Amino acid sequence: WTGVKNILRYLNGTKDLGLFFQRKIDPSMIGYADAGYLSDPHNARSQTGFVFLHGGTAISWKSSKQTLVATSTNHFEIIALYEASRECVWLRRMINHIQQSCGIGSIEAPTIIYEDNVTCIVQMKTGYIKSNITKHIAPKLFYPHELQQNGEINILRIKSNDNYADLFTKSLPATTFQKYIHGIGICHLRDLQGSGGASS
Repeated sequence: WTGVKNILRYLNGTKDLGLFFQRKIDPSMIGYADAGYLSDPHNARSQTGFVFLHGGTAISWKSSKQTLVATSTNHFEIIALYEASRECVWLRRMINHIQQSCGIGSIEAPTIIYEDNVTCIVQMKTGYIKSNITKHIAPKLFYPHELQQNGEINILRIKSNDNYADLFTKSLPATTFQKYIHGIGICHLRDLQGSGGASS
């Protein structure tokens, strides 16, 4: 019963929440990727989470249990980054198609994907090297390295407490949760009406 009441309180408090797309803002796309270690301890599976923002507002996100049993923190972060990179490629192609169809150019600059694991970032820059540290990791998971080489993505480090993908991988304190949902463009309708704002 306590759980049911928590759900009802959540629904009541979020019924006027929505994504707010603003006019006259930088239209570039950026992504955030993260992983939650052993979100399913019974099956030894971790959690993949990522979110992509266009013009400061979320346009694509995912939170799912990983299909592989990761053997280290580095391993499950690489899996999450691989999933985010695949989504990034699809989003870039979709946006390019729309922009070219409307005659407004195409995406030229690489899409920035923020990741908070330093080891993962370094390995994606150097590529797959078979060693005692990485020989258990499938080479296909180093796909982001190829995308970096081709200039499609650029993986940069971000502090863990600034990584919006945490929304999709773990439970968060209320203040952090509020900070993150505001960061991905979610706000209350009543706040927009009070400030006289309007979505585009």
